[in-house]
Amino acid sequence: VGPYGAVLADGSEYTGDYPAPGDSVAGLRAFHRPRLELLADAGADVLACETIPSLAEVEALLAELESLAVPAWLSLTTVTTPDGRVLTRRGEDAGEAFAMAAGASSVIAVGVNCTAPEGVSAAVRVAARRSGKPVVVYPNSGETWDGPKRTWIGRPGLDAVDADTWVGDGTRLVGGCCRI
Repeated sequence: VGPYGAVLADGSEYTGDYPAPGDSVAGLRAFHRPRLELLADAGADVLACETIPSLAEVEALLAELESLAVPAWLSLTTVTTPDGRVLTRRGEDAGEAFAMAAGASSVIAVGVNCTAPEGVSAAVRVAARRSGKPVVVYPNSGETWDGPKRTWIGRPGLDAVDADTWVGDGTRLVGGCCRI
């Protein structure tokens, strides 16, 4: 279950800067509800709600997941600042999102995906500490998506992949996202 921005095909899933109706929790709930209901009705074992860039979208997804009572994991796309703070792509404290998920009985794991490998360790520690749940990690290559040009830019940072450290910090599911 990808973010609202993915259907816009403008790269906004990497910024969380959405136009209406995605600019409000109510609008995001209305967008996600039929998709989640369809998957729940189809009998999915676990829903992977992934590449979530903002607290508003986290809040919307958590409310809908709780109403459906279907197991899911919640995976944010994050950035880690030079001073070690882990932020949503929208620039908010990612720890707040993981803390919100701590109280959601339908959320069985939290984590990060489509995040540069060099920022994963800090994100794993925050996710484990703030949620108290198992952590899932599937980073991208470290390149950046240029939405208007529809291409990846930058250099892959695959030398920063350190799955052993991630597991030691609380990760229980490890995979790869874009260009891995």
